[in-house]
Amino acid sequence: MRAAANIFWLGTKELRSFMHDVVLLAFVVWSFSFAIVTQSDSHLEDVYHASVGLLDEDDSPLSRQIAGGFLLPQFAPPKPVADRDIDRLMNAGEFTFVLHIPPYFERDLLAGRQPSIQLIVDATAMAQAGIGAGYAQQIMTDEIARYLSHAGATVRSPVPLELHLAFNPNSDSSWFISVMGIIEDINILAIILAGAAVVREREHGTLDHLLVMPLTPFEIAMSKIWANGLVMTVAVALSLYFVVRGLIGVPIAGSIPLFLCGVVIYLFFTTSIGIFLGTVARSMPQLGLLIILVALPMNMLSGANTPIQSMPPLLRAIMEASPSSHFVSIAQAILYRGSGFDIVWFNFLIVAGIGAVFLWLAVLRFRQVTRAAF
Repeated sequence: MRAAANIFWLGTKELRSFMHDVVLLAFVVWSFSFAIVTQSDSHLEDVYHASVGLLDEDDSPLSRQIAGGFLLPQFAPPKPVADRDIDRLMNAGEFTFVLHIPPYFERDLLAGRQPSIQLIVDATAMAQAGIGAGYAQQIMTDEIARYLSHAGATVRSPVPLELHLAFNPNSDSSWFISVMGIIEDINILAIILAGAAVVREREHGTLDHLLVMPLTPFEIAMSKIWANGLVMTVAVALSLYFVVRGLIGVPIAGSIPLFLCGVVIYLFFTTSIGIFLGTVARSMPQLGLLIILVALPMNMLSGANTPIQSMPPLLRAIMEASPSSHFVSIAQAILYRGSGFDIVWFNFLIVAGIGAVFLWLAVLRFRQVTRAAF
């Protein structure tokens, strides 16, 4: 009971210290509100208002129907362009796509020939070029098939593909980016808050006060873990309810309280890493450099941006054992697919186990710092 009381009152001291740190407080508020909205509206992985130039040398009902198939929000309305101006406008970045429909295209198609349409793509816009070219091909295929069916011509088509998009029927990237943005903020901010709490004690000289008190390194570490974990959990809950679901309009399929349980367990891991790094770093600049080396790979390789299955075998094996990868799986299973505890319990167990290991390392390092101080 004495140890629990020490952990509680030391944690309240951490909370008061955090509330008086205006910079950290503003950073947390910004990261879980305006930054999430801005990131979800960035359309980094989508074709959004892509500029299209049109050189229609056929000027037939079919060519106009094809041009009319390029609709918002993926494509801006096609703008007529002259043949002599295509290279200049593409070099200037005016168009991402230029559609060239040759003369007599409709006549040749109805006669059973196989005329071609040229699509010129600016591949410097890599994401829009790759995805947009596929969209454009599908649009042209659909419009040609629809026109031929109305004209009474025989439509040669392979076996039709019935596509069912599970969990995100409209392929809206904001549904994915907003939730993954919260996960990335948890990785960075939890380590920053816990590590900064230790470094701040050392820089302000209050660490010496703690060392002469009847406190154990475990009590000091746990107080920082629960205090900073509470701040992050409240921030995540408010962001999910009011920003992701309320402002952005992302439907949450599963249980938010169950996900917050996963957040608490994962914060046990990340704050333990933060405390460990805080005992290694002797100043805030050093802590910042260490966080770059730890948090950025966790974000980039956790599966939030790139599927783990597409990574090289060695890297995939390493990341499959990483708690960040398991936390991404927890978030996607609960929030996207509506999974219950029976699906994610093993991920919970792995994250908690590795978090306990890092807490042991943090306490061990804290004891070394204590002996060095004396």
